[in-house]
Amino acid sequence: MAITSANQLELLQTAEAVAREKMIDPGLVVEAMEESLARAAKSRYGAEMDIRVSIDRKTGRATFTRVRTVVEDEELENYQAEFTVEQARQYLEDPKVGDQFIEEVPPVDMGRIAAQSAKQVILQKVREAERDRQFEEFKDRAGTIINGVVKREEYGNVIVDVGRGEAILRRNEKIGRESYRPNDRIRCFIKDVRRENRGPQIFLSRTAPEFMAALFKMEVPEIYDGIIEIKAVARDPGSRAKIAVISYDGSIDPVGACVGMRGSRVQAVVNELQGEKIDIIPWNDDQPTFLVNALQPAEVSKVVLDEEAERIEVVVPEEQLSLAIGRRGQNVRLASQLTNLDIDIMTEAEDSARRQKEFEERTRLFMAALDLDEFFAQLLVSEGFTNLEEVAYVELDELLVIDGVDEGTANELQARARDVLEEQARKAVEAARALGAEDSLFAFEGLTPRMVQALAEDGVKSLEDFATCADWELAGGWTTVDGERIKDDGLLEPYDISLDEARDMVMTARIMLGWVDPADLEQDESEGEELELSEETSEEAEA
Repeated sequence: MAITSANQLELLQTAEAVAREKMIDPGLVVEAMEESLARAAKSRYGAEMDIRVSIDRKTGRATFTRVRTVVEDEELENYQAEFTVEQARQYLEDPKVGDQFIEEVPPVDMGRIAAQSAKQVILQKVREAERDRQFEEFKDRAGTIINGVVKREEYGNVIVDVGRGEAILRRNEKIGRESYRPNDRIRCFIKDVRRENRGPQIFLSRTAPEFMAALFKMEVPEIYDGIIEIKAVARDPGSRAKIAVISYDGSIDPVGACVGMRGSRVQAVVNELQGEKIDIIPWNDDQPTFLVNALQPAEVSKVVLDEEAERIEVVVPEEQLSLAIGRRGQNVRLASQLTNLDIDIMTEAEDSARRQKEFEERTRLFMAALDLDEFFAQLLVSEGFTNLEEVAYVELDELLVIDGVDEGTANELQARARDVLEEQARKAVEAARALGAEDSLFAFEGLTPRMVQALAEDGVKSLEDFATCADWELAGGWTTVDGERIKDDGLLEPYDISLDEARDMVMTARIMLGWVDPADLEQDESEGEELELSEETSEEAEA
């Protein structure tokens, strides 16, 4: 069938119909038709030719043209689509490289194969345009709630019709044992929108903490207006959740606002989440206080925070232990997620036994090292002394406050402590040298003989070895494996070396060896300060 024999307006009518059906720009459909007709024409005139087709947007008339481009003599490769300046003179008055000669050619007869090929091109282009439109529509909706209709379920994954596309709710993103049938209405959180080879993929979730936060934002006007902010959410989907909120208006109670009149607001969220129990907790910048709130309804007796290790010890009465831990550890697990801290819970009896054990160990240390009787050693421990270094180098006045200690006794205690430390240092030096420790380690400021011995026992025997160590290898740290935090023991951790101190010592060693230029460090620090300052300025401007 020749293109001229067809109703020319039919092309435009077809393009508009497809565009309306797929909700895309009609111009994209017309461009796809032009490309498909050009491909069909090339199959007839020759694949080497540069055949182009233009469809008039008003009349629908398709114009077929052949384009030839002027190129340099040595660049001439395609004799059907290119020609030299000399060859172009018979077509153009003053040809130059880059000029084009365009001539109209007769339209082609569309054979069955050509027509099928043209159809495939149009379908492909329309499909790509539809995917682009879908991605552009949903890419900015990630992080919001969407309502949809269930179309089908495949291997536990739910395919949801979200209007102008399909989304997927994976089985691990469903709450508990939720099941859906076709045409069921469903409300989900758009977790991610990705452009993939098979088209845009919209991933939904009903278990994400952000889903609960978004539901509260819909139900509580104060959250939507920014008067109340959700600071943290922790969920055990379908079972229990904790949400921390703070109010920026002193006259509004954040917990009461989220609960609503007779619990109407929180109940609406609970109903959407299949009866998930929700604890609404007031946020507090003081971590121990916030943790006490997070462990509700359990009562807490004492909290000890280790900021460097991001761990916290909580002491509760014996009768509150099971309540604080919760069923299958649920309460303490959610509190840990909410505060981003590892939580150790112990009873008052366990805490007392641990402190008693530490007291006895320190008492035995002072008795053995300083040749004291038990009573006197206990006095030292009771006053807060924990090691020999504190006794040896503390100000004399701090020893004189102990009952029964005069100046002579205090001097004798310090002399004994120093003698013991010197003997320990001498033995440490001998042991470290026997292991091959070099003088560069002994001369390094900040390392004691006992530290050098500990390093040598682990194969760190020179300043070069020391400079290759990571800060956490020296001071210790924590590693998260499969969601569980595991302690990494540091070589110098028994000597109370902090992570920052270890980092400074390693960097100093690298500078001494010439591995690092101090000027570069100063420049990095200056850039870091400028970045922090710009971020603070930006935040103030936004506020």
